[in-house]
Amino acid sequence: MSRAFSISARRPYGLVRVCAAWRVSRATLARHLKCTNMPQAPRRRPGPQGAMPDGDLAARIRALLADSPFHGEGYRKVWARLRHAGIRTSPKRVLRIMRQYTLLAHQRSGSARGPRAHDGRITTDSVDEMWGTDMTSVATGEGQAAVFIAVDHCSAECVGIHASASATRFEALEPIRQGVRASFGAFARNTANGLKIRHDHGSQYMSRDFQNEIRFLGAESWV
Repeated sequence: MSRAFSISARRPYGLVRVCAAWRVSRATLARHLKCTNMPQAPRRRPGPQGAMPDGDLAARIRALLADSPFHGEGYRKVWARLRHAGIRTSPKRVLRIMRQYTLLAHQRSGSARGPRAHDGRITTDSVDEMWGTDMTSVATGEGQAAVFIAVDHCSAECVGIHASASATRFEALEPIRQGVRASFGAFARNTANGLKIRHDHGSQYMSRDFQNEIRFLGAESWV
């Protein structure tokens, strides 16, 4: 259109006049013309490509895996073997290439085993049927402190909490004592019949003193 000849003015319209009439900047027009006239090169991954192309690096990785006495190797070991062979590249690139060319070691999916696999429901229908207890540690101005808690599995209410400088089995019992006194009225023999205490396999909870006191209350230790 800019090269079209105006009959009245007896000269071409020109690029400036055409862009002003179309309300398009000349930079935009020049960019579109450049993209139209130049062939589109295939897009490449941004950033440096490393010491060799991806295909050649995949071949070297495949050769390393073939020489390995194991059936599969992780990408970190492959990356270390490449560095030992004088091929410098990044671990993330090795992981990407091994995943792209299906060179990663096969991983078996885990399965549920024994009593550690519950039925998918750890909540109860009413309160004081099951309590969960656990320990965490926090840093204070006086040093490290162990915090023991006990939570009801129905209402999610904290029935007992206790902090101590030591994480012994006797300190782990304190939240249970608080909850039994508040929910069952007293801390005595068989006052918490039918209650289940859920905990992990920590040394405090698996100790003989902790288990004996749970049986003294009439409760059941449930892992």
